[in-house]
Amino acid sequence: MNKLGSIFQAAYIGFAIFFLYLAIANWGIPGGKSYLFLLAAALAVFKFFFNRKYRQRFETHYKKREEKLKKK
Repeated sequence: MNKLGSIFQAAYIGFAIFFLYLAIANWGIPGGKSYLFLLAAALAVFKFFFNRKYRQRFETHYKKREEKLKKK
């Protein structure tokens, strides 16, 4: 599960870079969707940090839980 979470984190950063590229490429086009791509890139970066924090929280929780079970 830890490896899968790392893959999804890398995917969010990849999507953020991709959307940022699309925003820059479409910046001068009238009626372009640059702002939409910038919003999608910001959302992907936010999702990256949000998921990383929760994954770390769950990992520490499960480590503490395993240590309690080993002590018993």
